[in-house]
Amino acid sequence: MIKRLLVCIMLFLAAGLIPAASAFAKVTAKASLHDMVGQMLLVGFRGMEVTPESPVMRDIMQYNVGGVILFDYDVALKSKERNIRDRAQVKALTTSLQQAARMPLFIAIDQEGGRVARLKAAHGFPATPSAAVLGNGTVEATRKAGETVGRMLAEVGVNWDYAPVLDVNVNPDCPVIGKLGRSFSADPKVVAEHGAAFAEGLNAHGVIACLKHFPGHGSSAADSHLGVTDITSTWSFKELKPFKTVLEQGARNGLRTAVMTGHLFNARLDAEYPATLSRSIIGGILREQMRYDGVIITDDMQMKAIADAYGLEEAVERAIHAGADMLLFGNNISYDADIVPKVTRIILRLVDTKRISRQRVQRSYERIQSLKAGMQ
Repeated sequence: MIKRLLVCIMLFLAAGLIPAASAFAKVTAKASLHDMVGQMLLVGFRGMEVTPESPVMRDIMQYNVGGVILFDYDVALKSKERNIRDRAQVKALTTSLQQAARMPLFIAIDQEGGRVARLKAAHGFPATPSAAVLGNGTVEATRKAGETVGRMLAEVGVNWDYAPVLDVNVNPDCPVIGKLGRSFSADPKVVAEHGAAFAEGLNAHGVIACLKHFPGHGSSAADSHLGVTDITSTWSFKELKPFKTVLEQGARNGLRTAVMTGHLFNARLDAEYPATLSRSIIGGILREQMRYDGVIITDDMQMKAIADAYGLEEAVERAIHAGADMLLFGNNISYDADIVPKVTRIILRLVDTKRISRQRVQRSYERIQSLKAGMQ
């Protein structure tokens, strides 16, 4: 019966007779374990266009992935040929992806402004200021900047921005935050004010915000893309303040956000695991102390801080046990066309062997669907 319903819905969608939101409400009523696991994965892929033979189309149609992420540069190939050429092409690409999906996709991007922007002026998109520039201006200007980015993303079918950065600029020489102008300020209060404003601007155009990199990357002296980033001696509790403030404000005002974890090791918070794999940090601080019950997504699980230190199965198991709802595989630092089937099999095996409970998967699925429910 369910299969017949899905076929009918897909036919109606293809004919444009019912909106995706209506189909979404119907097909999420009874989801299989396989479908729930698929929703926990967000993956990068190669191609400015997709065909039925593209691996990402298999991931969407057969594995029901929760979302995809777009890049303008292929790190593994050292090539500018990835997912972004111009406005019309990006819009056509996102439309093709959504039309193939049984459940609406998160289509994500890193569009912070300044140096971290996948939609660049070279592609015909407006340039937007960095967080460092915005933090020196008014909160209202930051809100308008968020609206500009939100409008631009919505126009091309992107519905989730991995911004704003809520890292406090503790170390201006941090190679991945301070030196790139990605932090609003060294003052946690300023970071919170501008971060909330930017998120509100994104939300104004139906784009979900993502607060990153929990529990704070701004004091680091290393880049977690390249290896383990130890913040034990530099991090302080003030770096939690922007996350706490924005999440509390968001709960009151209906701000639509998720939280991204950082691959950050802090022996004072967890003597064994980095934040992404830490039940003490995600489950203890973010879930219990901050009482956050929304979607938590990992930073890219293929970054060397995770990929070089843990096997794939251990990393997946520990991230889910820690409290992550979605696992991000950017497929950019390294590329594996079969990463989705591999991780799906791992999670299904973990459930089958009772190392992860079905209820744990169900809870993440519910959070994901709740965040998707308001997508335009």
